[in-house]
Amino acid sequence: MSAEPNVTEAQIGAPPEKPPQEKPLRRNRDFQALWIGEFLASVAKESAEIAYPLLILAETGSATWAGAVGSVQLLTAGLMSIPGGSIADKFDRKLILMVTSAVRMVLLAVFGVLASLGHVSVPLVMGLAVLSSACLGVQQPAGLAAIKQLVPASQLTQATSQTQIRFFGATVVGPPIGGWFYGLGRGFPFLSAAVAFLASWVVFFFIRKPTQAPAQPESVAETAEKAEAAAPVAKSRPLDGFRFIIRQPILGRMIFWVMGSNMAFNHSGVFLALIATAHQRGAGDSTIGVTLAVAGAGGLTGALLSNFLLKRLRPVVVIMYATWVGPVAAVLLIVVPNAIPLGFLVALIFLRAGVFGALFMSYIGALVPDRLQGRVIGVVMFISLIAQPLGIFGVGAIFDNAGPTWVFATMAIVGTVFALPMLSKTIFRLRPPEELAVA
Repeated sequence: MSAEPNVTEAQIGAPPEKPPQEKPLRRNRDFQALWIGEFLASVAKESAEIAYPLLILAETGSATWAGAVGSVQLLTAGLMSIPGGSIADKFDRKLILMVTSAVRMVLLAVFGVLASLGHVSVPLVMGLAVLSSACLGVQQPAGLAAIKQLVPASQLTQATSQTQIRFFGATVVGPPIGGWFYGLGRGFPFLSAAVAFLASWVVFFFIRKPTQAPAQPESVAETAEKAEAAAPVAKSRPLDGFRFIIRQPILGRMIFWVMGSNMAFNHSGVFLALIATAHQRGAGDSTIGVTLAVAGAGGLTGALLSNFLLKRLRPVVVIMYATWVGPVAAVLLIVVPNAIPLGFLVALIFLRAGVFGALFMSYIGALVPDRLQGRVIGVVMFISLIAQPLGIFGVGAIFDNAGPTWVFATMAIVGTVFALPMLSKTIFRLRPPEELAVA
């Protein structure tokens, strides 16, 4: 609690000063430049990534190799996010965004030319996927960490909601664009993605506001904290992000749940279970397509509604829905006989992603000092991405050996175990992010 401010006699008679008016987020040119540049980069990424397995299938006919490229991308981006977070805290974040976009532009342009000339091999595709995903692991922490400096604390939730729309919007429009360009020629998806990365590079150039907080003298508390931690981690600065999350009760609980949720309910694993289950229950290909479309719409719907919902609901309401809709829906997936209702149940699970994602990133923006933003976001990316291949593999293995009932039962059990720590006083008493913001 803060003490009451001293008031002089002159101030008593003076009219109250009006606080400076914040401009609407849509008029924040720096943030909108960041958003548009990141959206273009995300669309480029999604359109190129749909072409990787198509190209490998055309060259080898191997579904195993086609599937392996996705796992390689997840693992690479996850592993690179740890050093990527450190880079985002050490170097200018705008420069990082521009350099990574330029590197990906060159990689995809060169590969697009090679693919157009017929010079394609599995090692070449894998090498491109690894290098591009490594750039993603460096770029994403920088882009997300920059938000804290480009918007006021009161607009963090709105900004992160708009960021969720960017992510889910790119996953909707990117793959069809990549598929359409692939129909024109093998090299076209990569050449078009290179053009999009060039456009993102140009847009990033228009970010004028500093994307890093100015260096400030350390407080006594910060100095003591660093001295306490210096001995064991003097040569392991990237681990500062892990240590901060472990010590922070709000973020620690949230990231623990995110890890479990990404294992049990990641998009690829759930879609795999949905397709296999619908086939087993006699659904035709067109029905399965509608089911997947209904399910996939949940994520984008949640992202579009996130700002509206977060303005009107207490954080604990959003968190309880996010943590418990998965286990409940998984139990219902066991007993629902028809395919399309399965899609609606999965849509309810995916709906939480955009809303909780915006809330979670708002708490990171509010609670994490700017000097640690990149490293903490890098840890979040690492945990989120590394958990997904485990979940995808688990879904396939359980389905082959025990069938859909045990797939959904396992999802419910895992979801419940990881949701239990959220039933705490810390979460139930949680205040909105803007009330907890630190510099």
